Amino acid sequence: MAKLYFSYATMNAGKSTMLLQAAYNYQERGMRVVMLIAAFDDRAGMGCIASRIGLQSDAVPFRDGDDLYGLIERLNADGSGDIACVFVDEAQFLGEAQVWQLARVADRLGIPVMAYGLRTDFQGKLFPGSMALLAIADELREVRTICHCGRKATMVVRLGGDGKVVREGAQVDVGGNEKYVSYCRRHWEDRMREGCQSTAAVDARGDGA
Repeated sequence: MAKLYFSYATMNAGKSTMLLQAAYNYQERGMRVVMLIAAFDDRAGMGCIASRIGLQSDAVPFRDGDDLYGLIERLNADGSGDIACVFVDEAQFLGEAQVWQLARVADRLGIPVMAYGLRTDFQGKLFPGSMALLAIADELREVRTICHCGRKATMVVRLGGDGKVVREGAQVDVGGNEKYVSYCRRHWEDRMREGCQSTAAVDARGDGA
């Protein structure tokens, strides 16, 4: 029975590497796979999934509102062979409706779907796509990475161009190591508080008037 899988982690946990390795295992056995990635995530070029260790592969770009069930159904019937598995990179960028469409790919087309992505954003809030995946995926898998202190990293901070922590802004802002750093919950909270206490002290003294 085909299932919808969600492998989640914070930044720099090797999610894309795992996806590419799993896809290669299928392809090595002559099995057809389809890889999907959000069209606006063009860090390696539109329609390309790339890992930090240099692996990369072409993928089908999707946009907000695209019918992913219809897309996979058409590809599966295009004469190129049955699709053995669908892979989705940066799955947090899926819309809720698209997550349900992928669930139907597993349920109605009998094609397993393996989605990889972040669970939470830089403010510690769930992405809509991740929220839907956590709610309805058949199997959840945590991909672990570590904070600088050695604890499991579960959170991520966003850095501005000046290297300082960003506390507000749009939820989606594509970037890599230059923009995001993974931390355990304790050190994420410490970083998010940086500057706040000193500002509060200045305001209390009236020095900032």
